[in-house]
Amino acid sequence: MAEIIHPFYESHREAMEAAMRHRLDLAEAMLRERANLTDMDEVRQQVMDEFETVLTQMPYVGGAASRMSDFFMRLMGFMAISRVLRRHGVPLPVIGDIERETFKAQLLTVPEAERLASGQQFMSPENQALLREQAATSTTASHRSEFPDDFVYDFVEPGPGDSFEFGIDYTACGFCKFAGQHGDKDILPNICGLDFVAYAARGIRLERTQTLAGGASHCNFRFSSLPSDPSDMNKEKK
Repeated sequence: MAEIIHPFYESHREAMEAAMRHRLDLAEAMLRERANLTDMDEVRQQVMDEFETVLTQMPYVGGAASRMSDFFMRLMGFMAISRVLRRHGVPLPVIGDIERETFKAQLLTVPEAERLASGQQFMSPENQALLREQAATSTTASHRSEFPDDFVYDFVEPGPGDSFEFGIDYTACGFCKFAGQHGDKDILPNICGLDFVAYAARGIRLERTQTLAGGASHCNFRFSSLPSDPSDMNKEKK
């Protein structure tokens, strides 16, 4: 029996596949030089075939009503890339570097004004109110029962002396759950590394000192607005 793609993801499939093809275009030189891959037509086909599999595996977490659906749609394709490169024997750190640089290049194709406006919207009081609401919902028994593969998180207000504007503590991660179910735990840290690129491109500083993937009790995201150069892609603190 053929695997089924959830109707919500099926409705976005064309755009997701186009984004994957764009990533592969941007990654081609790095795949040749750093991963020592030569038959790019074959690699592209393998990645797109694997992405088809990933689409059937993606958990439904509420569709347009959930902010986390966008996280899955934007980042899950990197699971497909990682799986294929891993099969080719590419070292995991090299896979991570290629994916981060590819994602950064893809994000920077969006006009700066548009990226910064998106970042300002994310940091806005209105969006913070939405984050508080969805964080509270994520922790309820009813939500966790209906969407067991979703993220669970708390909104964090800054305290006296804190330099961040607000934070999110993820106590359960949809990507961690996915990786555990499908044998992808070794490539999971590479997915975590994409967060810094995604926020910096929108003029947001992300600070994070621990992750669930690294064995911590929660991922501690702390956000603040970058004062100047949004291309300064911050490094995760060890």
